[in-house]
Amino acid sequence: MPHPAIAKDNVAVITGGASGIGLAAAKAFARAGMKLCVVDVDQTGLAEASTKLSSVTDPANVMTSVTDVSKPESVAELERAVRTRFGGTDILMNNAGIQPGSTLFGEPDNWQRIIGVNMWGIINGSRIFAPGMIARGTAGLIVNTGSKQGITTPPGDPAYNVSKAGVKAFTEALQHELRNTRDCRITAHLLIPGFVFTGLTAKGRTEKPAGAWTPEQTVDFMLARLEAGDFYILCPDNDVPRELDEKRMLWAAGDIVENRPPLSRWHPDYAEAFKRFVEGN
Repeated sequence: MPHPAIAKDNVAVITGGASGIGLAAAKAFARAGMKLCVVDVDQTGLAEASTKLSSVTDPANVMTSVTDVSKPESVAELERAVRTRFGGTDILMNNAGIQPGSTLFGEPDNWQRIIGVNMWGIINGSRIFAPGMIARGTAGLIVNTGSKQGITTPPGDPAYNVSKAGVKAFTEALQHELRNTRDCRITAHLLIPGFVFTGLTAKGRTEKPAGAWTPEQTVDFMLARLEAGDFYILCPDNDVPRELDEKRMLWAAGDIVENRPPLSRWHPDYAEAFKRFVEGN
């Protein structure tokens, strides 16, 4: 049985919903008979997404909103609009994200935008939508899209890593708060995608790499793990099995416990030790 929040006439709000994982989730919720608010900054993309969704569900069940999730006043306006149109929200999927690339001493405006969308977008969405969702007194979900890069923090894109590490810490705190709120039937979950072929990861490619999952595969996995009650929805892909993800994450945590240099996985002095660790020796 699907999660009880995924039910006919319930309401799902999906940010970053014009394409990729967000659009795949919107289609899945539409097939379940849910009403949708699809949110993005791309007005053209939203129009195209609305057309695609109209082949899955009654267009009257779909609203779209051009919203900058980094701005709390915009998110508050979105929440009011959803309440006015559909009466409230049962599922909030904070999925909007950007990855233009960053360097440690690069342009501060780039850092501000990445952290504003990827981290503050999730904080704003959760803080503004959650009180009304709790007050409905029915089962509901807040799904926040994180990243493996927010856990292992590989070198090369520090602003993105910082934003996604913040998403992990915030979503853990959010679920703890919800779990300890009297009569609350809302749960939070951290979606941790693998390599997914989307506009964010395509980088000019038009055909899906063999190692990548499709957005639909990722959403199918997410729905199955939500049904199972998982908080950490750690997705594999065609390149990296869960066992390898787990070892990479354990090694990253081990840097603190073993007092190794930060990011020792990429430190030449630890290359052989990491290889042995992955091989189980």
